[in-house]
Amino acid sequence: MRDQSETGVAPRILLVDDGERLRQTFARALSGRGLVVTEAGTGADALRLLAEHPFDLVLLDINLPDATGWDVLRALRTAGRTLPVVVMTGVTPRTDRLREFRPDGVLQKPFPIDAMFSLIERCLGPPPSGPTP
Repeated sequence: MRDQSETGVAPRILLVDDGERLRQTFARALSGRGLVVTEAGTGADALRLLAEHPFDLVLLDINLPDATGWDVLRALRTAGRTLPVVVMTGVTPRTDRLREFRPDGVLQKPFPIDAMFSLIERCLGPPPSGPTP
């Protein structure tokens, strides 16, 4: 994950999942690693937050109550926004969707939390280091 000493700011993650308990569990784990987490439970909320705030990475569930994660990615692309996106899904994503949207990572639920951290690190760089003596 990006070294916050380089930017002075902890990496900002938008976590989009309609499962409130799962989303809160992920948010706590990510915050515990020094990331700033904003949560969204719908595609509409995700798009609103993405329009209002800068994020370094999006963790995006594919099955949302009002849209699919693919719809969110399509809207980002249409708006000309590019940022790392890791999709989370309970089913194996179709190959044509992966080719079309080219997410930076795919997590198939259930997945070990370490797999999520590994993908985030791959997208953002190594975790923030502690203070220098």
